[in-house]
Amino acid sequence: MGEVKGICISKIRGIQKHEVAEATLKENWGIEGDAHAGDWQRQISLLDYAEIEHVRSNGTDADFGTFGENLIVEGYDLKQLPLGTRLRIGEDAVLELTQIGKQCHRTCGLDKAVGECVMPREGIFTRVLHGGVIHVGDPVALEKE
Repeated sequence: MGEVKGICISKIRGIQKHEVAEATLKENWGIEGDAHAGDWQRQISLLDYAEIEHVRSNGTDADFGTFGENLIVEGYDLKQLPLGTRLRIGEDAVLELTQIGKQCHRTCGLDKAVGECVMPREGIFTRVLHGGVIHVGDPVALEKE
């Protein structure tokens, strides 16, 4: 079982996100109020908490949201999960893994701010199969189909 360590949103794409204590996930859309929400395959991005700790141990000042991630999750090596994996967050929300990593676009400036953006190799992307309100501290479980 995993745990949500952080939830982050931004109203503009390509900038560092800021932390919130809870978020509303909308089916087939993403997080209400986040710039990446929409009808596409990368509605919500996730990053492994261990990766943020690794970056911090190398002397980089990385807050939650630094890499543009929506959810910081502890307990799973996210990039090792197969496409199609379903993650239940809290009681109601269900996400489906649609993409592992991404091509980095140089216009976001995150790599300049922190030296290197980890999302292209460490981040995963999901779509919302079932919405709900999630909170920092909620459990994250792999859901059986």
